[in-house]
Amino acid sequence: MKTLNQLAIAAMTAGAILAAPVANAQDLVFLSTQLRPIDEAQKVREVLLKGAPKTTYVVEEPPQFAVRMKAEQAAGKRTISLMGALHGELQPLAPTASLDAIDDVAAKLSASGIPAGLMELGKLGTSTQQYIPWMQATYVLVVRKEALPFLPAGADVNALTYEQLAAWGKAIQDKTGQRRIGFPAGPKGLFARFLQGNLVPSYTGSMVTEFRSAAAEKGWTDFKALWATVNPNANNYNFMQEPLMAGEVWIAWDHIARVKDALTAEPDKYLVVPPPAGSQGRAYMPVVAGLAIAKDAPNRAQAAAVIEHLLKPATQIATAMEVGFFPVINAPLPADLPAGVKLLADGIAKTQGAKDAIVALLPVGLGDKGGEFNKVYFDTFQRIVLRGEPVRAVLDSQAETLRALMTQTAAPCWAPDKPSQGACPVT
Repeated sequence: MKTLNQLAIAAMTAGAILAAPVANAQDLVFLSTQLRPIDEAQKVREVLLKGAPKTTYVVEEPPQFAVRMKAEQAAGKRTISLMGALHGELQPLAPTASLDAIDDVAAKLSASGIPAGLMELGKLGTSTQQYIPWMQATYVLVVRKEALPFLPAGADVNALTYEQLAAWGKAIQDKTGQRRIGFPAGPKGLFARFLQGNLVPSYTGSMVTEFRSAAAEKGWTDFKALWATVNPNANNYNFMQEPLMAGEVWIAWDHIARVKDALTAEPDKYLVVPPPAGSQGRAYMPVVAGLAIAKDAPNRAQAAAVIEHLLKPATQIATAMEVGFFPVINAPLPADLPAGVKLLADGIAKTQGAKDAIVALLPVGLGDKGGEFNKVYFDTFQRIVLRGEPVRAVLDSQAETLRALMTQTAAPCWAPDKPSQGACPVT
């Protein structure tokens, strides 16, 4: 007799199969948590997969992605052959034997110039290649040039601190009567990534362990002052390219793919610069997406061929130009690169090359609890910045929630926190 859990898994699998797009048995099904917006998915189908084996490209939200892959495996019925997802989304699948080892694919790509460090990440802590790095991105500040006359004396726009950004926003507000700094704090925005990957690590050198430290308290206090200069519509912003193009915001933080349209439309109006620095350095969050083949994939050979196609120099450059994710291979960008894409490429180079850069990886090992990790940070923001609760009391309270989450998931520390044995501690 099947247990309730088995029945639930079977039901989810049936739902997933029914929800899948129509595909012929010989077609490859490619499930991705990346490039989900309609226009980006269409570019994948019409541009990036052009010339590859016939592929049905399907997108899924990260929580449903993990559930679907586990459900198919439990039911013994694979419909998905190829997966595209972030490092942290693929890692939970490795211990469950949901991924097929792809050392053969890695060997064929050995001369492509993928950095050894990225390839090592793709082993997910095992001895075999679990995914091939696909594309990379990060988060940057985009500045409309109207803001430059108000830059505080002595501040370098390419090496700002959080205190200087707050002073810049205040100067603009004092002179124009408008709050022109923007963050994507709306329901579909990526604001939690800013808090986790930029703000807190810049002051603490940590994302988890030093969550409630005195350094974190200073960072939140500084950000509360900065928020007084942020456009009051920020809680409705999902993508910052629209308020930038409308001139509603002059200085915006966001993922490079979510500002690309503004830079492409009017490149002469903008600068792309690294995010600000705190007392520990200039934390930034690299985004690495990978391609993996499902265990028992119905179309393994075609999946391997699609991976090789997506890693070709021409496809990697097209990926940068069409959807704003940049190459992982050694593929020099062409001199005639569109000006907006070149701005992004330069912004990434300045961010990664900053002398005080701190790498803050996307959360790893949280499984389907990634949303709860985001909520800890977003709730902390709401309580401190929007509701005005005391910083120390909020950090102490939210640290308990974070500690319980880390204990529950047993997720070891990831960069910039130091490696841990067992669950990453919250001190």
